[in-house]
Amino acid sequence: MANLCVVGLGYVGMVTASCFAHLRHNVIGVDKDERKIELLAKGIPPFFEPGLEELIKEGQNNGRFSLTSDINEAICQSDIIFICVGTPPDKNGQSDLSQVEEVSRSIARNLNSHKLIVEKSTVPAGTAERIKQTIKITSPNIGASYSVVCNPEFLREGKAITDFLSPDRIVLGIESSKARQIMQELYRDFKCPVLVTDITTAELIKHASNAFLAMKISFINLVADICEKVYADINSVADGMGFDRRIGREFLGAGTGYGGSCFPKDIKSFAAMAGVLGVDATLLKEVDRINEKRIFSIINKLEDALWVCKNKVIAVLGLAFKDDTDDIRESPGIKLIRKLAEMGSRVNCFDPKATNNAKIELHDLGYPLTFAENPYDAVREADALVFMTNWPEFTRLDFQEIRQLMRTPVIIDGRNMLRAEELTKLGFWYYDIGRCRGKGKTSVMQQSFFDMTVWED
Repeated sequence: MANLCVVGLGYVGMVTASCFAHLRHNVIGVDKDERKIELLAKGIPPFFEPGLEELIKEGQNNGRFSLTSDINEAICQSDIIFICVGTPPDKNGQSDLSQVEEVSRSIARNLNSHKLIVEKSTVPAGTAERIKQTIKITSPNIGASYSVVCNPEFLREGKAITDFLSPDRIVLGIESSKARQIMQELYRDFKCPVLVTDITTAELIKHASNAFLAMKISFINLVADICEKVYADINSVADGMGFDRRIGREFLGAGTGYGGSCFPKDIKSFAAMAGVLGVDATLLKEVDRINEKRIFSIINKLEDALWVCKNKVIAVLGLAFKDDTDDIRESPGIKLIRKLAEMGSRVNCFDPKATNNAKIELHDLGYPLTFAENPYDAVREADALVFMTNWPEFTRLDFQEIRQLMRTPVIIDGRNMLRAEELTKLGFWYYDIGRCRGKGKTSVMQQSFFDMTVWED
């Protein structure tokens, strides 16, 4: 049983703290946001994540999870310190490490015993060296004993508890035998591969992993655009690719593009880091550029169906960047709403979990934006309905009722989550992403072939 503190109770910090408490370690959660600490003390998490509220209450009830805004006290009482603060991008895409530096200085002032300092935040390669340098310069205790470890997180929002407790792998960037012994003891009950590397390599693994997954998403969306031109089916293309063990089917779902707190930030940061090092990052920049263009694919489909979007009522279902979360950071749905408002559309929107966050984010729009109480209110008198988040409950809607409520029966399925045949039978004009809807049509490529070929008897 270890005594540890988790500094920064955002998404990664809260999951890390509550899961370690669940595993019978003594955990102090630290955050300088007093309001967040007050809510957590009542068992109320600052965001929605399945299973998190139950773990928080469990840890508080058994006395293993405590909370404080006093970082100095928490560090003094702990042997292992997890740094889980934010590393947002600056205007050039580089990671802002000011919060990491601030925590490093706090640690330096409170080295009353040996401390194991664990990077959990996603940081550029070389950050651990800066942490050590800061501690050496700042600490009043010249002979202070400490070690720095990189232990990157690989959590998917909506499945974070499972990902923490049953991970694909654990990565440990370690520089001393003592640090290795402590971390291996901390993770001894985990049944997964444990990769032990130097610290810089571990820092790179996280950035490289997220950049690669983002690249898969942008790649399949590019292929989806090609599928629409030649009347092919992107789902079958992805299946055909995914059976190849070298590729795999995950993250080959065409749609509105990636969002959230990780992929957009990390790929920009990775590209910026490569640029500083003099490495050509064109590939990473193209991944980001393709993703940014995905909203215009939805806009084009709306204009194809409605001709013009100005003064049209558009219902947008889905404001979170994915299902099972209320996270709207870099959400395609939020980006679409802003673009539609700019074009003069009137937008009615709904999300099962993210509405409150969206109201804060979109407060500047005012009219013509309405937040509906349920999906049916959102589609009332709408000229088009757009699905931007793959919430399972959206597939169970009564589309016959929706058809009667809408002014114009147009559906844009940005997540390829609905049954096209059923909706078409109900009278909808149905648009999806990269799937063949061109029965009886000849693709551009096929027509070109027919035009050039001379058939002889």
